[in-house]
Amino acid sequence: MSIKRYSTNGGIFGVNSNFKDRFVPDYGRLKQLVEHCKGIGLKIVLTQGTYDMVHIGHARYFEEAKKHGDLLVVGVDSDKKVRARKGPDRPLVPQAERLEMVTHLRPVDVVTLKEQKMPKWHLIKTVQPDVLIVTDETVKKYGKDKMKEMKKFCGEIRVLAPMATTSTSAKIRRLQLKLAKRFEKAIIPKMADMISNTLLGRPDLRQKN
Repeated sequence: MSIKRYSTNGGIFGVNSNFKDRFVPDYGRLKQLVEHCKGIGLKIVLTQGTYDMVHIGHARYFEEAKKHGDLLVVGVDSDKKVRARKGPDRPLVPQAERLEMVTHLRPVDVVTLKEQKMPKWHLIKTVQPDVLIVTDETVKKYGKDKMKEMKKFCGEIRVLAPMATTSTSAKIRRLQLKLAKRFEKAIIPKMADMISNTLLGRPDLRQKN
């Protein structure tokens, strides 16, 4: 008699990233999924952000968020949404790659995309999580009154402090400074030599000197 083996690798609770299962772009389907999980007694946790250039702080943040429930849903800002908020040079990593990268982080169960055109707090209203995880930056951005309004769509709101001594923006600034210093050391002297050689090579300027 043969014994049928069942794989634990598939689906949103599998050990693999399973991007096709974990990425749920349709909010109607996302709502059904969340309601089903609530129906079987799972506690839903929601958090959201850009997650550009995923680093150790993001990984620790997700791990801490997952401790507050059973199913962690992560909303990832679209490229258009990020550009509107952070400027034309962001994000550095396109949304397709950011979405997939997040699914590779062990605590994350479900990922969805937050489009710029969506109504206010659309994801929060759709999921209506038992626990909404936010950052200090979110609290400062919205203020007490708006946070109180947001609380209507959540069981509770938990604020997490930064999980690393750096951020994506800080990493980008350091990279820009390094590139600027390299440019100054390598390019500017060469440009000065080129200009000098050009001027010395002109007869009319040699006569004036």
